[in-house]
Amino acid sequence: MKFDRLRLRNFKPYADTDLRFEDGVTVIHGLNGSGKSSLLEACFFALYGSRALDGTLDDAVTTGADETDVELWFTHAGEEFKITRELRRSGDSISTRTCTLDAPDGVVEGARDVRKFVGEELLRMDSDSFRNCAYIRQGEVNRLINASPRERREMIDDLLQLGKLEEYRERASDARLGVEDVLSDKRGGLNKLDEQIEAKQAKDLHDQLNDLESDLRELDDEIERFEGNREDARETKEEAESIIEQAEERESELEELSEEIEELEASIRETESEREALLDEITEIRERIEEREAEIDELADAAGIDDATEDAVADAREALDDREETVREQRQEQRDRVTSLESEAESRRDEAERLREDASEKRERADELESEAETDEADLEELRADLEEVVAEREEIEARFAEAPVDIGEAESHRAALREELDDVQAEIEETVGQLASARDRVEEAEELLEEGHCPECGQPVEDSPHVDTLEADRERVEELSAELGRLNGRKADLKADIEDAESLVDAESRAATLDERRELLEARVEELADEIEADRAEAEELREEADDLAAEAEEVENAADETETDAEEARERVDELDGELEDVDGRRERLDAVDDTLVAIDDDEDEIDRLREQRESKAELADERRDRLEALRERRDELREQFDRDRVEKARENRDEAVDYLEKVEAKLDSLAERRDELTGEIGSVENEIRELEELRDDREELAETVADLESLHEETEQLERTYGDLRAELRQRNVETLERMLNETFDLAYGNDAYSHIELDGEYDLTVYQKDGTPLSPEQLSGGERALFNLSLRCAIYRLLSEGIEGAAPTPPLILDEPTVFLDSGHVSRLVHLVEEMRGFGVRQILIVSHDEELVDAADELVTVEKDTTTNRSTARREDAATLARAEAILEGDD
Repeated sequence: MKFDRLRLRNFKPYADTDLRFEDGVTVIHGLNGSGKSSLLEACFFALYGSRALDGTLDDAVTTGADETDVELWFTHAGEEFKITRELRRSGDSISTRTCTLDAPDGVVEGARDVRKFVGEELLRMDSDSFRNCAYIRQGEVNRLINASPRERREMIDDLLQLGKLEEYRERASDARLGVEDVLSDKRGGLNKLDEQIEAKQAKDLHDQLNDLESDLRELDDEIERFEGNREDARETKEEAESIIEQAEERESELEELSEEIEELEASIRETESEREALLDEITEIRERIEEREAEIDELADAAGIDDATEDAVADAREALDDREETVREQRQEQRDRVTSLESEAESRRDEAERLREDASEKRERADELESEAETDEADLEELRADLEEVVAEREEIEARFAEAPVDIGEAESHRAALREELDDVQAEIEETVGQLASARDRVEEAEELLEEGHCPECGQPVEDSPHVDTLEADRERVEELSAELGRLNGRKADLKADIEDAESLVDAESRAATLDERRELLEARVEELADEIEADRAEAEELREEADDLAAEAEEVENAADETETDAEEARERVDELDGELEDVDGRRERLDAVDDTLVAIDDDEDEIDRLREQRESKAELADERRDRLEALRERRDELREQFDRDRVEKARENRDEAVDYLEKVEAKLDSLAERRDELTGEIGSVENEIRELEELRDDREELAETVADLESLHEETEQLERTYGDLRAELRQRNVETLERMLNETFDLAYGNDAYSHIELDGEYDLTVYQKDGTPLSPEQLSGGERALFNLSLRCAIYRLLSEGIEGAAPTPPLILDEPTVFLDSGHVSRLVHLVEEMRGFGVRQILIVSHDEELVDAADELVTVEKDTTTNRSTARREDAATLARAEAILEGDD
């Protein structure tokens, strides 16, 4: 795998960065805290997502930003890929909004699927394995050595793809243990079945069944005999009960007939009594009618009518209704007038009150305007003072530009011209550096030839050579170029100083523009505030005049309200007079009602007499019907008395009692026999169940015996599989250990390169031992800090080589990433690290990315990435540079010095 391009937006300190990577060694350098390591973290994050971060997704987003984009282009196995991750803030949390991997065969979407595709399909390593193999992070160079033996063994096995074999062996072991548990359980079940079968065979179940079935047949015969006797007794009982029931029915009917005859005789007497009562009531009502006819003439005179008839009452009532309607209309008119006048008076008083309130509000508003005008006058004085200060500062800037090389408005173009001139001088410096290097090379070559006695131009012997004088010319050229380079550097320094002055003028020019805008605003505000003060005072005077007018108008409205109240009082008196007239009308109507009520009462009494006469006739008819019914009942009673036989009924009762007594005894006997039959049936069923259980146990034993045999065979197979995986893992680990030991010795020898140590041994558990020349064994922890760091780097590089050479073509390894590998190294050890990096390139590592500010590593780079942080914005930028060109320029400058 090779990283091709990285684009970041709002990732940690990077606002917007687009960086390309090339083959070979790329060193990322810059000041501490500038964000160098964040570039490598971004690559790691692109591949593995949140698992590549030490913190949360929120830590990946630039402070103050709500979204982050990371894009990584890379080449893998000759094919091009691109990963895009987009983070977005939602509320207080950050989440992945988009995660896609564009592959030659299609697009993989979703953070989980992309991480799985990278870890399982492309690199065949998860994020931890990537960190252990290819990504040596700052401060983690001793990760493998400081790990416990078990952790180190698991790390290296996972990297070398041996962890899967151990996983398969553990699965086989789990399966074997599971089979053992099941087999033990099944064997126990088989033994239990044997015991159960033996116990049931000892009971002679078939003999027991024959004896019980013989007893059951004898019991059934006895039950059948008793059931026949019970049926005869039931027939006798039913016949006797039928005779008794018929007799009881006749006796009951006689009793009912006697009671009904008595009830009819009583009801006939009661009906005759009710007819007499109705006759008395009719007599009373006739007397009441005569009394009301006598008093009705007096009521007619009191009501003012000539005749006590319905027509006379109706005519008098119609006349009263007309009079009442007229009076009520007059009273309603007066009431409406009272309401209108009262409402008008109240409205006028409300209007007067409103006018007074408006006058008061206008006076209050006038006072507020006067107060605001006084406050605005104070503000106006402050604004005028501010305006004077702005004018003074603007005059100071004009005075400064009077002494400057440009006028106001030309500072920006002046700064741009100086920067352009500085770029030209820089280009001249670079060109002069190249010419100076070439001239120095010619002088050095010529001097070497002169020392050997040959011409620097043609290589012929110096004697009689026509080109002897050119050496002096080249030396003069070197001096001229050196002088020119010094002059250009001086001019460069002058231009930088001039640019700083120009920057100051640009700021002053910008300040002048701000002051002009401020002056315009202040002048406009002064004029506006003066107008407001004048307008407020004029409005206050106008409001006071309006308040006086409103007060006068309120007095006039109050007087009008008093006059309206007087008119309303006169209307109320007229309403009282009309109410008296209506009372007279109501009194006469009550007298008419009395006449009318008496006429109605007389008619009701006549109707009541007719109704009572009808009732009396109806009761006479009812009494005749009841006498006919009484005669029929007496005849039926005589017939029943003749049919009743008391001796036959007594005999039937004796037969019934004997039958009931026998049935009670035979039922008890049959219950006893039934219980015995149920017991025998249960015992037969129990024996039959045990026989069936015996057969089922024999079938279960045969089936379980086959299962035990199958499990024993399966147990042997899982044991063999477990041993196979363990042997294969041990064999492959031994092969990898031998190869890794060889590569580790080669790599450590390249990295360390002294005569203090003879070799390194690596055992089957990846335990490391370093041997001195005298044969003394040392653990890696006993090495010095720098030696231990080189030892760990050598181990990590050896593992990387083993992976690269062992599975080349199947899963190409990622770039080798070293983040600040020189933290624990002195200058001598750094040189060995540089040598190790060069040798790793020789082993075929296509791309090495190093974060470091060490000059030796920078000099050894093919490509340089310079990281800088803007202290004002706290944002970082990264740019790629050609390491060879920079190295030549620095060498020339050092030579010139």
